Amino acid sequence: MAVRNHSAWLLIATTLLFAATAMAQQNCSSAKFTSGRSFQSCTSLPVLGASLYWTYHPSNATADVAFRAPQSADGWVAWGINTGRFAGMAGSSVFVASQDGNGAVSVLMTYLESTAPTLTNNTLKLAVPAGPAAEYSAGAYTVYVTVALPGNSTVQNTVWQAGPLSKGQIAPHPTSAANLLSAQKLDFLSGGRNTGATKSKLSRRNLRGFHQG
Repeated sequence: MAVRNHSAWLLIATTLLFAATAMAQQNCSSAKFTSGRSFQSCTSLPVLGASLYWTYHPSNATADVAFRAPQSADGWVAWGINTGRFAGMAGSSVFVASQDGNGAVSVLMTYLESTAPTLTNNTLKLAVPAGPAAEYSAGAYTVYVTVALPGNSTVQNTVWQAGPLSKGQIAPHPTSAANLLSAQKLDFLSGGRNTGATKSKLSRRNLRGFHQG
């Protein structure tokens, strides 16, 4: 009996997992974008309520990307690719969207060289054939960018993050479990993904320089 019960629970768990995956895929695939933009693939990211959309171009190993995450108007969101060896924020080239007091949205492009980065604009470690753009609508930021996938590899360590603004500047993000686990290996060709447990915390030091470009 115990074995049968175990098998039944395993079947139920598997069914629920497939249902949740299908629902997440449906949620991200129903998203709408401005200026006639559309994307071939999407995934609902496991934390921070974020979603990623993309179209991969095998002819030149680039990907058109849209990153969308809920956030208040006085907050910021970020997405990027870790060009180092580990799946965390340090070693990542990121695109950070925020807005000023007049509601103008801008994107900061910066490389996080350590857990206490200098956060200098335009220091990415990957090529950006088409410059980024961002918008804020219905309580969410959307960042658009075309990136050349590092090493011509479709499998990349992706990262994302969200935090508050303080006096118009990027303030440290929370240290909740969701914020510390916002990293995922993604295959831009197959859509396969694997979430690691690498913490993605940024030090409070030097965060005053993490402002709009």
